[in-house]
Amino acid sequence: MQIIAQCPGCNGAWLLDSSAADRRIRCPKCGKLFEVPRLEEVSKAVKVIKRAKGTVYVDQDGRTYG
Repeated sequence: MQIIAQCPGCNGAWLLDSSAADRRIRCPKCGKLFEVPRLEEVSKAVKVIKRAKGTVYVDQDGRTYG
């Protein structure tokens, strides 16, 4: 499984291997350090997004916006 990570600092996005889950990573674009959610949290976010009618953003604390 791959995870799409988006930096909260510069909005840069890239694919990560599932081994990056539940770890802090540094954005290669701007250098900001941020947390990649656990795989269990990713699957919950995917379910919310699939049910949403518009755009939904889930932050690193699991809060949803949109």
